[in-house]
Amino acid sequence: MRNILYIIMAFISGAVLPIQAALNVEVGKAAKEPVFAAFASFLIGTLGLLAFLLVSGYQMPQLSQFKPLKWYVWLAGILGAFYVVAVIIGTPKLGTALTFGLVVTGQMLLSIILDHYGLFELPKDPLTWQKALGASLLILGVFLIRKF
Repeated sequence: MRNILYIIMAFISGAVLPIQAALNVEVGKAAKEPVFAAFASFLIGTLGLLAFLLVSGYQMPQLSQFKPLKWYVWLAGILGAFYVVAVIIGTPKLGTALTFGLVVTGQMLLSIILDHYGLFELPKDPLTWQKALGASLLILGVFLIRKF
């Protein structure tokens, strides 16, 4: 039962990304700068998360808890910002379907590599022919979206 909730949450989080892109594109048009639109998105998201943490009574961690982390974990924020800016720039040029087809295909291909090798201390999940077929079908889907 619990996995079903995670599946639903993951599906919904993916489904709302095109809406987020469309809204961020509008901010970018108004500001005439996609990087500002990404900044605004992250700022509002940060304020929303802070409000949630404060309202939920979350106990803030001590800074010492982060000391064992490798330096590169902090690049996640930069990667997220790059993603948002790339989508804001790409969506009006490529369309929503092609942009997100490429996003999902890129995510899947790198996810398969991360899983296969267990990179970043993730559990290993070897590449199978079925996964390779699935990734190939994603690539074919992007080609078809682009062509037609």
